[in-house]
Amino acid sequence: MSSNSSRAAVEVVRVAAGDDRTRYDDVTIGLHWLTVILVLAQLGTSQLWDFTAKPTKHLMIVSHMSFGILLGAIVIARIIWRFLPGHQVRAADVGWTEALAKGVQYLLYALLLVQLVLGFILRWSGNEAMSFFGLQLPPPFAPFSKDAHRFVGEAHNWVGWAIILVAFGHALAALFHHFALRDDVLWRMLPGERARRETERAPIPERAAGLR
Repeated sequence: MSSNSSRAAVEVVRVAAGDDRTRYDDVTIGLHWLTVILVLAQLGTSQLWDFTAKPTKHLMIVSHMSFGILLGAIVIARIIWRFLPGHQVRAADVGWTEALAKGVQYLLYALLLVQLVLGFILRWSGNEAMSFFGLQLPPPFAPFSKDAHRFVGEAHNWVGWAIILVAFGHALAALFHHFALRDDVLWRMLPGERARRETERAPIPERAAGLR
């Protein structure tokens, strides 16, 4: 493979990994992994509740709603934290790769927030209260027609799978950097002293691929 082809491949994987060469702080790392855990919990509950008994299914559905609201709050906290002065180190470089990598992150944020809104509308459009750890949030508007309610449900489902696909590609790209290129991309988002040491020692993606 030519040097130009190798560079292009590395940059494509960097974009998919959401790597803008930022060194992340502990709060950002913590919020990131909370997001990962909650996204997996949302996927698990939504795919499994139809295979459970009615009391368990109800518990899983209300848990799904509660975790969904919590996930939305964490995403909003991540966005606010990201833009507060002094809470994020600048990217090491500026260019189209960094801009697209940021775009992958913002796309995930947008999809998660859209999914939160759709979750509220789905419950309320069916004339059902939204539940947040036992707190009932009644519908603020009249029920939708059956067709409109079904459309919202389908949109909620499709956005959910879009989140999973984008997040899966994002994770695969980060793992490729870690295990194939052996650079510092994944280390920057891992907690602990070892991750901090490895971040300082591991090469940046281009150097790991022998492109600089």
